[in-house]
Amino acid sequence: MNTSLQSSSKEAILQYLLKENQASAQNIAEAMNISTQATRRHLKDLLEQGLIEYDLIRVKTGRPQYLYSLSRQGRDRFPQNYGEFAVSFLDTLTETVGENEVSRVLQKQWEKKADNYRKFMTGKSLQEKVTRLVEMRKEEGYMAELFIIEENPPQFFISEHNCAISDVAESYPQVCSHELEMFSSLFPECLVERTNWIHQGEHRCGYLIKIC
Repeated sequence: MNTSLQSSSKEAILQYLLKENQASAQNIAEAMNISTQATRRHLKDLLEQGLIEYDLIRVKTGRPQYLYSLSRQGRDRFPQNYGEFAVSFLDTLTETVGENEVSRVLQKQWEKKADNYRKFMTGKSLQEKVTRLVEMRKEEGYMAELFIIEENPPQFFISEHNCAISDVAESYPQVCSHELEMFSSLFPECLVERTNWIHQGEHRCGYLIKIC
């Protein structure tokens, strides 16, 4: 199966789980009209990406049954009008506790996000880490692409054609600074530079990652 078909099948599985809440691999295979074997491969990939989770149901006879459902991260893939609420909340927070405290809150948020990324990057080579980061950013709606600029020494360029938090970034551009700090913390052996910035009117955000 080619990559585009695999992606569409995985997206269809996520949409099915959103509607059904929980389902077995067999139920999903029947609904998607694909083989159970192919379904299990897709489910394995979605589990590794943190988009789904499962409950193990033990029965009196036969094998235990796995029931799959969307994880919180999986549900966050689907459109939610959080931007306006987030900006309004930050405005209220700024009025209540001041800009310095809000900046500390945003910093803490990016530190938590970096910790979540690290869970899926630990133990991998630099190129594998960058590739996994781009995959996760794609899942979050950033339309990320990876370009290998140099192989020895390694040098990578990440291009993001969409800002998934554009509403917040427009009102609170400091979140972009925290984002750059987050990327730097994920690759301590590298220099991470922002080369392009949507907030400054460019058509993408760009990050250059190279060995120090």
